[in-house]
Formats: sequence, C-alpha cells, structure tokens
Amino acid sequence: MHSEKRDCSFVMGEVCRVKVLPPLFQLSKVLDDSESLSQAIDILLLIMERNLGVIRGMVNLYSRKTGKIFIHKSIGLTSEEERRGIYSPGEGITGEVVETGKAVIIPEIGNEPKFLNRTQSMSAGDHQRLSFICVPIVRGKKVLGTISAEINTASQEFLNRVLEVLTIIATMTAHAAELFLLENEERSYWLNENQRLQDALKKKYRPDNIIGDSKPMREIHAMIERIAQTKTTVLILGESGVGKELVANAIHYASAQSRGPFIKFNCAALPENLIESELFGHEKGAFTGASNQRIGRFEEADGGTIFLDEIGELSLAMQTKLLRVLQERTFERVGGNRPIKVDIRIITATNRDLATLSAEGQFREDLFYRLNVFPIMIPPLRERGSDIITLADHFAARFAKENGKEIKRITTPALDLLMSYHWPGNVRELENVIERAAILADDHVIHAFNLPPSLQTASASGTAVKVGLQARLDTVAHEIIVDALKTSRGNMSIAARELGMTRHALRLRIDKLNIDYRRFRFGM
Repeated sequence: MHSEKRDCSFVMGEVCRVKVLPPLFQLSKVLDDSESLSQAIDILLLIMERNLGVIRGMVNLYSRKTGKIFIHKSIGLTSEEERRGIYSPGEGITGEVVETGKAVIIPEIGNEPKFLNRTQSMSAGDHQRLSFICVPIVRGKKVLGTISAEINTASQEFLNRVLEVLTIIATMTAHAAELFLLENEERSYWLNENQRLQDALKKKYRPDNIIGDSKPMREIHAMIERIAQTKTTVLILGESGVGKELVANAIHYASAQSRGPFIKFNCAALPENLIESELFGHEKGAFTGASNQRIGRFEEADGGTIFLDEIGELSLAMQTKLLRVLQERTFERVGGNRPIKVDIRIITATNRDLATLSAEGQFREDLFYRLNVFPIMIPPLRERGSDIITLADHFAARFAKENGKEIKRITTPALDLLMSYHWPGNVRELENVIERAAILADDHVIHAFNLPPSLQTASASGTAVKVGLQARLDTVAHEIIVDALKTSRGNMSIAARELGMTRHALRLRIDKLNIDYRRFRFGM
C-alpha cells in the first residue's frame, strides 16, 4: 500500500470520517440552536452529495392525515419528479421502510422488483449501475419519514458505511421532523381541506347546476353569469320555495368573492330585539347578558357575501340601520362607537312585494331603491313547463340513492299529475312529494298512486276528478294500461300479453277509458 496521502472522499470503499464529521457537527449545532428542519435538511443533502457520493437523494415525510409519503426535499430531482414521488405505507421500498421502521440496502436496483421508480427519474441504464439505501426517520416508536439515496454501485462495506451515516443523521433530525409535521402538516391539511371544500361548493353551486332548461330559467342562468362578475347589490324575488337561496349561492360561488365567506341570515328567524346584535355584533357589557364581545354577521362576511333572506320582514328601525351599511359599508357594534368598515357584497331576497310595502309606508322607499339595483325574479314552478319533469327525475334519483333503493322511472300518469298540479310550494314542495313517492315505491317505479292525495283532488289541482269506487278503479286501470302501452310502444298485442288479457279485451278497455294507443308508437 502506498504511504502517500490518500483521497479523503473514499478510501478502500469507506466513507472518510474526517470529511463527514465537520458537517455532522454543523448539523448538530443547527438542530440545537433552532431545531429548523429546513436548515438541517440543507446540510444533510450537502453531506449526501459531497461526502457520500449520492447521485440522487430524498428526504420523505409521512403525513398521517392524508396517509401519504411525499418528497419534502431532494437533490438530483426536478420539481415535477418530486411531485410524482408519492407513496402509501407498504408501497414500494420507501413505503415498506415507513411501514416496518427498518432500513433497507438494495445493492442493484435493477434486480429489485419492489423498486417502483415512482419519480420516473431513473433510466434503464441506471437500473444496472445504482444501489439504493433507505433509512427510517423514527421518533419514539413513530416513523416520521425516510432518508433515501441512490449511489453508483459500490462494495457492500461502503454501502454499510453510508447506511451508518444516514442512520445517525436520521436520528439527529427526528425531533425537528416531528415538530415540522406537527406545525406544518396541520396547517397544510386545513389549507388543502379548505380549498377542497371551496372547490366542492363552487362545483355544487355553479349556475348551470340550477336545474331547468325552460326559457325563464335560461334567462336566470344568464343573469347570474353577468352579475357574478360584479359586486352589485342583488335583490332576488319570487314565491316561497322557488330556490332563491340556491340562486344566491350560485352568484357568490361564481364571483371573485368566492374565496371569502358566504354568510346567510333569515330576517324573520329572530325577534326584533335580537336582530341588531346578530347582524352588527355587540361590545362586552352593551346590555344585560353581554358578557363578551361578539362580532355580527356583517363582520363575519367581510371579504365575501352576506345573504339576507326575507328582507321584507325587517322593522323600519332595522331598515334604517341596514340602509347605512348599503350606502357606506360601515356600522358600529351594539354598545360601541368605533366605525367598522367591511368589504362585502349584499344579496337580499323576499317573497313579498316591496314596491307595494314601500307605497304603504311599511318599507323604506330609499332602502327599496338601494336593494333593487339588480332584481332577479325567479319564476314559480307552474310557469316552468317541462322543468317539472326534469326536477322530478333529479329528485327521484337523489332520494333513491339516499334510501338505498332503485327508482328506474316515473310512470306517464304520475308525470301527468305532476304537470297538471299548480305547485303553491314550488320546487320545495315538489322535492317533498318525490321524496315521499320514492319511499312508497316498491317496484322500482313511481306510480300516480304513490303521489300524495293533494295532487289527485280537484280542489288542490284545479282539475275535475270523478268520485266513487268505479272512478277510482278506472283511474288505476288507466295508469296500468298507459304504462303497458308506453312500454310496448303502442303495440296492442304485446301490451295485452303483458297485462294478461286478450287483445280484444284490451281494446274494449282502451275505448272505454278513451286512451289513444297510437300516441305511444315510436316512443311518442
């Protein structure tokens, strides 16, 4: 053996301790001073690259909230490759080390079927020349992540030395990794969860999710798209149950304020003496029982949208206070004297005629003009034609899923009843009717007799209906025959066979019930 000074990076397959000790000391000092995982990992990666001959190195952390192992920092990988390097416990070599808590040395990656190359950073040639080492970062009995390295194929002795160094580093950084996960994983989880919920709400309440393709509803969709791009005050008008809150949701989640809060308040839900505190908040000691300061709905909505439903129920005194907010976007809490300014969009809704109330002195005229900048009138369900069928199908599918049932269709007689009813409760009433029918349906079909009696009486539907047993029997027979003709596309022979009767008998029944079988031909 030569006596001259040898290269201190690698000696006979050993890691040069003289070169490794100074950065290890520096790593120890950083961890003692600040317990900063970021600084510690920078030093760790430097040691791996300069002193251990690592081609690619990764520090992976294990998120228990998501159940995923991800690359926190690396050398030799692009950002895109880092993003691809996600594993589950037990998946691949990295997942196996997290699951078992035991280090692994793979002398030749090309001979290891568990190596997944999830990052796609390794070429076919690399498989034959690289070794892989992966050690767990353990705190107590909990695995927090891994440190892994890809090295040009070397002797087992050299790989063992690298393993020793990485194990020491993993032990040194374990506490900092634990603190990092506790502080940042929780924050990251809730940020991601908040974004996920925001995206879900945007998807749920986007304007085209408001069901209906009738001309009035197409106009509503267009109005929502236009007004959503502004911060203009919106007044939504319409009968009870038409979906005013759904339209308010659609406006908010299609707007630039969608990242901000969407606060809803029903002006008729509370007595007058509580509404002011609920809307504007109160200071501690403002009144008996005000033991703490409380922010109101307007403050909660700052940066987003406030939706005031049943605005026509506000007292004149509260209307005056609301007018100031509309004009200046400023108010004071109850018992306070400090002006609070908010950046919000205000959407209001009512089923009352505010113009008439204003003329009668029950609603402030100046407030009405402030609210009526951009009115949207939601049409009643009875004026929406085929939307009734579309909505009925939608509700049937939804309630069938919720109740673990299968609803394949709604019969023609049932649809006829739905179309002829005047729907005083609008979409909300239709939803309740279909929910009841879906529960009662026992043959995967919603029949007319599954609908509530109110839809089948002259007083409720405005149609003349015969009374008596024979009339009721004729109604049921009419539905069954129409259903059979619809299924057979107007073929009398097939319909008769399905009903268990002769073609002649069926023809007599059809004539008696005044059914035109020809309208069911060709799917009509």
